[in-house]
Order: sequence, then C-alpha cells, then structure tokens
Amino acid sequence: MRLDKFLKVSRLIKRRTLAKEVADQGRITINGVQAKASTNVAVGDEMAIRFGQKLLTIEVQQLKEAVKKDDAATLYKVKKEEPVQ
Repeated sequence: MRLDKFLKVSRLIKRRTLAKEVADQGRITINGVQAKASTNVAVGDEMAIRFGQKLLTIEVQQLKEAVKKDDAATLYKVKKEEPVQ
C-alpha cells in the first residue's frame, strides 16, 4: 500500500493530498530511510512522522483499504512520541 494512502486510511493525516505534501517535505522516514508518497508500506515497518514540534514513531500493524473511524488506530501501534527541538 502506498504511504499516502496508509496515512489517510489510518487517519494519522486526514487527507491524502496533505499526506503527499508532508512526505514531499521529507518529514517521514520508514525504517530509517526518507520516504516518498509512493513508497510501499508493509506490516512491521517502523515509521517516523514529524508533525510540527513532535516526532511520532509508529509500527505498522495491519494494511486495509478502508476502515471505520473507530478502527483506524488498530492499523498501527505508537512506539514513541517525543518533542522536537
């Protein structure tokens, strides 16, 4: 599954176009490598996303084409959330 689609389906980022912009700005890494919007995401990947002044690190748990709002958080596990200086 493409990175921008995973971010939208998991509701980490609300819109796919915004997910693409964040990836294009180099604010997302997968397994330590800078990711593009078209990068494939797999179960078990570790993803770090920089949101403003915080860095969110997650592990991909599941890949689904669509999920309900209440189930979106089951697609990933938050490993750490830390402020960025």
